[in-house]
Amino acid sequence: MAEIVVVTWDGGGNVPPAFAIATELADRGHRIRVLGHRAQRDAIEAAGFTPVAAPEARDFRAGADHSLPELLATFGDKGMGRDLLAELGRRPADLVLVDALQLGALDAARESGVRYAVLEHFFDEYYQGALSGPLGLVIRARGLRPARSLRDAAVRVVTSLPELDRVRPGAPVSQVGPIVTWKPREPGEPTVLVSLSTFGYSGMGKRLQDAIDGCVGLPARIVVTTGPHIDPASLRVPAGVEVHRVVPHDELMPHTSVVLGHGGHGTAMRALAHDAGVVVLPLDTKADHRLVGRSIERFGAGRLVAPKARPDAIGAAVGTLLADGPHRAAAARLGASVRSAPGAVGGADALEAVLAGAAVPARDEGVLVTA
Repeated sequence: MAEIVVVTWDGGGNVPPAFAIATELADRGHRIRVLGHRAQRDAIEAAGFTPVAAPEARDFRAGADHSLPELLATFGDKGMGRDLLAELGRRPADLVLVDALQLGALDAARESGVRYAVLEHFFDEYYQGALSGPLGLVIRARGLRPARSLRDAAVRVVTSLPELDRVRPGAPVSQVGPIVTWKPREPGEPTVLVSLSTFGYSGMGKRLQDAIDGCVGLPARIVVTTGPHIDPASLRVPAGVEVHRVVPHDELMPHTSVVLGHGGHGTAMRALAHDAGVVVLPLDTKADHRLVGRSIERFGAGRLVAPKARPDAIGAAVGTLLADGPHRAAAARLGASVRSAPGAVGGADALEAVLAGAAVPARDEGVLVTA
């Protein structure tokens, strides 16, 4: 069996796909080590993996407020790359799977000569655009070569839907589809789930309050989850609205008709996996939120509202998706695609093909591959 190192970071929706693929590989007998931020050590151990020491990596916690320069410095962190090289020197690996946003570690993997793969846990269209914009400029100014690192990867594992995201050719690409959990839908009253990010975005409390106010009076049960960064006591909660800090989405999604979120790829795809319509209220214009919302709206399965939309505009978008219309069939079509996607199994298959020196599984086996 192979020795595999997974490189991640303390973000939000980036972690579950990495852990899901790592779990699938571990179940197949491979030995998994995970390099992440120090704040992730407990989560890494709880998931059953061996944590790798990260003394050189920047200190980063998803719950803290982060400026754009801080985020860019984290993505291009050469310290994480040095930690990876130190671990490979201590105990070699047969393959390294690197989060696409850990560009310092990605560069280190390329320079080390180890076989490595890239995990794109969002739209490839967004990623390529980001690398062509300010992110790429900052990364290249730090002496990193992201384009070359992507080109030299053994495989890029992309977790987006082909219906929503066209992958740019380059290194071999396995578009395995969203890696999300889902349960069969259950009958019940119309329900709206309002849930923004588990990552700490500036102004998120105000946006959540606007979303709550916009949903007042809609013909549905309104359930709000605030997450770790917003105190429910800080919100003004109208009658008829349920507010919880945390409720597992696996419990709520089977009953949900519409999800009102920030456009994070993971939450949006999980909503679609349950055939729910999606309203996107972007929290960060530099992130992929608007692209996710625009692609779902273009397909006919949701609505994208302005980042600073008024409550009445937010409520109107949610109300449209609660009503009957072609959006329900569109959401169901995307839902079927999400549920049938290879996901973590496809990602593990692609990585095992690299380890075996074989061709990455082809499209007729459930994985889109381009080269």
